[in-house]
Amino acid sequence: MTAEAFTKILNRFDSQLRRSMTYDQGSEMRHHKTLTRETGVDVYFAHPHAPWERGICENTNGLLRQYLPKGTDLSLFSQEQLDDIAWKLNTRPRKTLAWKAPAELFLPQGAFDFVKHWSQISHVALVP
Repeated sequence: MTAEAFTKILNRFDSQLRRSMTYDQGSEMRHHKTLTRETGVDVYFAHPHAPWERGICENTNGLLRQYLPKGTDLSLFSQEQLDDIAWKLNTRPRKTLAWKAPAELFLPQGAFDFVKHWSQISHVALVP
């Protein structure tokens, strides 16, 4: 169930980062009251055709457009290329996540060593 999966993830966030979430009108959030009860996160539903009500989603779409401009035919990319784009986005720190990367918060606990990841990137960048 979607609410159970969100509960596991959201309870890993600092309480100030999980005050509320705004979702679209999809039926997968029919158990939103359970999610609120288990996490303390208030769930709001965006109005149809009101993307500004889901700002983080729109920001993420903008980041994605740096790699895949609107209208790009995804069938021209291999799964490996798409996975590489996803990895770059998921290891990029976000202000809205208190300068943590989504991978730090959404992967299973201990699965991503952010310091090690960036020290390897920095080291590679410094090598001529």
